Amino acid sequence: MFTPHGPSLRELAVQALSSVERGYDLLAPKFDHTPFRTPDSILEAVERALSALGPFDHGLDLCCGTGAGMGVLRAVCRESVTGVDISAGMLTVGRDQEPRPAEPGPRVARVRGDALALPFGPVFDLVVSFGAFGHFLPREFPELFGQVHSALRPGGRFAFPLPAPAPPSSPWYWALLGFDTAMRVRNAVWHPPFVMYYRAFRLGDVRRELERAGFDVELYALPEFGSRRDGSPRCRMVVATRRDDPSQRREASHSSLAAS
Repeated sequence: MFTPHGPSLRELAVQALSSVERGYDLLAPKFDHTPFRTPDSILEAVERALSALGPFDHGLDLCCGTGAGMGVLRAVCRESVTGVDISAGMLTVGRDQEPRPAEPGPRVARVRGDALALPFGPVFDLVVSFGAFGHFLPREFPELFGQVHSALRPGGRFAFPLPAPAPPSSPWYWALLGFDTAMRVRNAVWHPPFVMYYRAFRLGDVRRELERAGFDVELYALPEFGSRRDGSPRCRMVVATRRDDPSQRREASHSSLAAS
């Protein structure tokens, strides 16, 4: 796909007719040669932004895939870096490609697990995720964010980049709309479902659900990507900080429910 080393159209079709887990197992050997891998420009921008907030001790890459985002954590975490993903194939490729550090750094581990049932207690200071949220339906956001909350220590941060939506005048708007429509038709007529909806992860909804889950939310512009015509950033980093007081979580939930 788009490169000689990427998957063929036939391989992509087989993946698309599989479950999410099986599809990524099949795609894993060629995943890093597809547009689905997070671009280095985004990874580098997030690394710079997190460096100003850190350092951190223990980091988790949620839905880590082959591990491109784990490089960000290795740069900002001192003690350990963990990647979790549902696809054993993606984890295997990432493990095989793990660079040998030139000097001692944080411990690195990869764990097979479901983001909606994380196998961790509150041990992390930082959780990041890159490009994975399209695999979750909006009704799953409370459970997803609740799992992240439970894996963070009080005061720990959940950070991820969130590009601004493309305007209707942009070809990307229609390309993403067409892709989402095709996936919805596919899931209506074929099982198991393959959830990948790029337009469902909207800042307003996400911020509300993060606050309900017990986070304080801040937005950081990533200046490397410039601004839109209205002056708003083309890409932000969302940083959600776990509150120390569990009662604040309940109060925020009640407040949000009353306002919705």
